[in-house]
Amino acid sequence: MSRRTHPVTGAGLGLRRALLGPLHDHPMETVDFMELAPENWINVGGKLKRSLQHFTARFPFVCHGLSLSLGGPSPLDETFIRKVRRFLDQYDIRFYTEHLSYCTDDGHLYDLMPIPFTDEAVHYVSDRIRRTQDLLERRIAIENVSYYAAPGQELKEIEFINAILEEADCDLLLDVNNIHVNSINHRYDAIEFLRALPGHRIAYGHIAGHNEVAEDLRVDTHGATVIPDVWTLLDKAYEFFGVFPTLLERDFNFPEVDELLGEVAQIRQTQQRWQQHEQQDRQQA
Repeated sequence: MSRRTHPVTGAGLGLRRALLGPLHDHPMETVDFMELAPENWINVGGKLKRSLQHFTARFPFVCHGLSLSLGGPSPLDETFIRKVRRFLDQYDIRFYTEHLSYCTDDGHLYDLMPIPFTDEAVHYVSDRIRRTQDLLERRIAIENVSYYAAPGQELKEIEFINAILEEADCDLLLDVNNIHVNSINHRYDAIEFLRALPGHRIAYGHIAGHNEVAEDLRVDTHGATVIPDVWTLLDKAYEFFGVFPTLLERDFNFPEVDELLGEVAQIRQTQQRWQQHEQQDRQQA
């Protein structure tokens, strides 16, 4: 079970521009922290900046990047990384994470592409993560991503992720929904995959909805409610690793605010149930 110190606590919600108005005056009592993509906020001014400051004054924030392209063939954009560092400092952001994927090849591809699961890619990506951490002057976490093809695969997905976490000596953003999606698309046991992850490296977690295209195909969309199977997998994650901060991702097709915050409340309720179990276990020990 994980006993690490996390950058935030409790249940979180991703801040999207479409939510600025609906959430501005809402008490948001179920939300403990928020997350944003720095690319969408660096150098903003005026009304948008004031809106951002309104939320960063109320909640601890973490950042989840979109365009660092850790596995891409293009050189790391070190100018951008330095901008991210200044942004993290400016808004007292608690932690920075990125996708274990790539999105550039002499220009932005506007999608998160799968990195080949090979030993060569492990070394390549790990070097880029270490360089990023040096430039940011802080540890980062990488997210296990959804993917729909595995070109040139030599390693299992779990072997690839664990090898990078170890060689780069970075942390893990555990996306529970992506494990569920990948387990169906690539036909593996989600619970076995989850159990094989290094719990001591979990910085925080994501949970989200997805689209069921066919019986054997799921697409990670962040545009729907979280399904029961994903809630069950989150429950298992807390059983294996202890309670860690967990954030609801919703990117579009937003429900009414109370429904959206109800999902955040469900994260909290699941956390509190496992915290009670842990407290009882300690009292009986």
